[in-house]
Amino acid sequence: MSRGVALLTGAGSGIGKACALALAADGWTVVLSGRRRDMLEATAAAVQPGCAPMSIVPADVTDEAQVLALYATIERDHGRLDFLFNNAGIFGPGKPLDEIGYGEWRSVVDANLNGAFLVAREAVKLMKRQRPMGGRIVNNGSLSAHVPRPNSAAYAATKHAISGLTKAISVEGRPFDIACGQIDVGNAATEMTAGFGAGALQADGSRKQEPRMDVAYVADAVVQMARLPLSANIYAMTILATAMPYAGRG
Repeated sequence: MSRGVALLTGAGSGIGKACALALAADGWTVVLSGRRRDMLEATAAAVQPGCAPMSIVPADVTDEAQVLALYATIERDHGRLDFLFNNAGIFGPGKPLDEIGYGEWRSVVDANLNGAFLVAREAVKLMKRQRPMGGRIVNNGSLSAHVPRPNSAAYAATKHAISGLTKAISVEGRPFDIACGQIDVGNAATEMTAGFGAGALQADGSRKQEPRMDVAYVADAVVQMARLPLSANIYAMTILATAMPYAGRG
């Protein structure tokens, strides 16, 4: 018996892929979304034997029409949505603020904030009208939602904004049995953090190797958040490689 229907954006690699596989192993019916079908198919092919087949619905979260089509497909094929992991995002340019082009800034805001808004908005609409009503949304924040790295103004600004979006959804979702929380991840071992092991720029101008943790620990945490009854909520979770620079960063 399925625990419910779960949608993951950015499900073709990294944290999204790991979480999709973990949710499937936990008994969820999983819908994979991302820009590249081939990467989503690779995620689906890695599912453990005995799990329900994953659905693949490619979509670019920055394109409103594609997000609307994604949700139309979910409602048609599954009838409801019980859990959203709002995960898609990019790092953007690693440049000082005064060197960031407006187009570069816009691309990060579109992917990390506007896309997250569109996906969450449509999840809320569906969760309000489905019966039984309600569901859970988990937004993927970052340690940069609290403290930025150098040369990451666009990324840090969008992740701070995700915290505001999470709080707004949490407040507005209460009357409709919609729970919303945020997971802030530090140095999970994925393609996006591969360079940190070689040396990451620190606030004092030095470059230091940073430890990374197995992305499976992030997936375990997301499953824990997803499994809660809607009467309980992990509002904010921070999970990071223990020895990475976070406390005292800057």
